[in-house]
Parts: sequence; C-alpha cells; structure tokens
Amino acid sequence: MKHNFFKVGAAAALTVTGVSAITSMKTVRAANFTAIKQVKISYLPGKSLNIWTNYENGQFMGYRAKDGTVWNVAETALDKKGNLWYKVGTREWIEARYTVDVTAGEKAEVSQAPTVKKTEAKQTKTTVNKKTAAVATKTATQKKAEKIAKVKKAKQIVNTAIKKTNQTSSTQATSKAASIVALAKQQIGKNYVWGAEGPDSFDCSGLVQYVYQKAAGVNLPRTTYDQVKVGQTVSLNNLQPGDLVFWGSTTAPYHVAIYVGNNQYVNAATPEQGTILQTVSSYFTPSIAKRVL
Repeated sequence: MKHNFFKVGAAAALTVTGVSAITSMKTVRAANFTAIKQVKISYLPGKSLNIWTNYENGQFMGYRAKDGTVWNVAETALDKKGNLWYKVGTREWIEARYTVDVTAGEKAEVSQAPTVKKTEAKQTKTTVNKKTAAVATKTATQKKAEKIAKVKKAKQIVNTAIKKTNQTSSTQATSKAASIVALAKQQIGKNYVWGAEGPDSFDCSGLVQYVYQKAAGVNLPRTTYDQVKVGQTVSLNNLQPGDLVFWGSTTAPYHVAIYVGNNQYVNAATPEQGTILQTVSSYFTPSIAKRVL
C-alpha cells in the first residue's frame, strides 16, 4: 500500500512535490497540495512520533515521524477529547501537541531514504582450460577474503560511531538533567493551584511539564496518566537526578514529582504546602519511576 506524506525540506515551497523518508526507511511520493502551515516534530530525544490513520480512533500505520523533521500540514481537526491533530498525508495524522510551528524564515532540511540501485549483471561467455579455471578460483577466493575484510572494517567504523554517539548522548542527558534539577528547585515556594501550569503556580503534573519544557526542551503530556507512559521504567533503588517518580497506580498514578538527588524530590504537593522539597520516606514511597532523558 502506498501512502502520500507531506514532508518538506529547505528547497521546498508550501506547494510541493517531493520525495521524503520516514523512520521505516520506505520512500514515498508526496502529493501536490497547498499546505496551511509547517510544523517540526518536537517529541523526545532519539524517539519518533507515531503516524495514525485518523485523528479519532485511528490505527497506527507502522510508520513514525522522526524527532526534528519538518512536515506540511494539509488539515487540522479536534478529537472528542479536545486534542488537536494535524493531517500530514492523504490519510495520515499526527498529534499536534508533539510539534512546534516552523517560522517563515526557518530552514527545513530534507531527509531522504537511501535508494537501492539495481545493477545489471554482465554475462561473459568464456572457454577455459584447467589452468584458467584454477586462476579463476583463486581470484574468487581473494575477492571473497577482500569482501570479508571490508565488511569487518565497516562494522568497526559503525561500532566506533555508535560508541561516540552514546557517549555524546549520555553527556547531553546529564547536562539536561542538571538543568531540570536547577529549575525545579527554583520553583520551591510557589503556590499549588489545581490545573495550573506555571510560571507562578502549579499542580503536580503542571510543574513537571513546565520544568522539562523550559529546562530541557522536552514536551511532556499534561497529566500524570500520560506522563507515566513516557520514558523508561527504572528501579526506585537506582534513581538519578531528573527522573520522574509517581505515586498510586503504576498505570494511572495520582501524583508525580521530580527526583533531584540525595533521596529528595521537588513537587507541587498540596494547596496548603505549595511547591516544596521533600525526602522519600517509607510511609510515602513512590510506586514507579521513569527516566525520560
């Protein structure tokens, strides 16, 4: 089945025909259309956003939009819950809350899937004697050995690149975690107001969403129910600064806080307490922890 996506790059205008790549590495043709706007995927570092067949009870199409890629929007819609969706293909939809608008002067880089070139095999008719056949066999053996050596070298290059990338990602995550901890502590003393998202007052999930977006550029969902679905589950005995800790059900928690190290966390606690720094205790122990960075 072919799907038409409206992804664009630096040389593309709002009315485009182009070739785009998505995370499944399948190349698709974009249809001619006039976009109403352009958006950039702003999901989680290293993660990709699911593409759905519809904005209301749609099914996952098996494709994802990479974080940081730019897409043309052909249509907008609200689902029954009031969430905004963007149509980026003939029947492909993404959630608007995981995107940011692309300004008129901002450049969008083209990302294309690699294409496989078909090579024509040349057939040569030869008449060989035993001596020629022996030479041919030796040449084939040499070529096979050279191919194995090239593959081995390529793997070494890839492994080295992956190692460097992991080291860079780890350094960036540590830096972002420090920024999150610092900004979370700056909110201590501010009021608790149910439904508040800052900057002067917060509820528990509003504080988490505000700090992550401002300190690390990470757009988290608004409620604890959705925030607990993001990131990697980690042991409560292996917490790191910047991790999120939740109380209540592991799938539908009622409270969330930001772990800041030294067995402490910052949270918008109650209207009486406001935003405070607290210590993890045996009588109020989190039920689950998530690592987003």
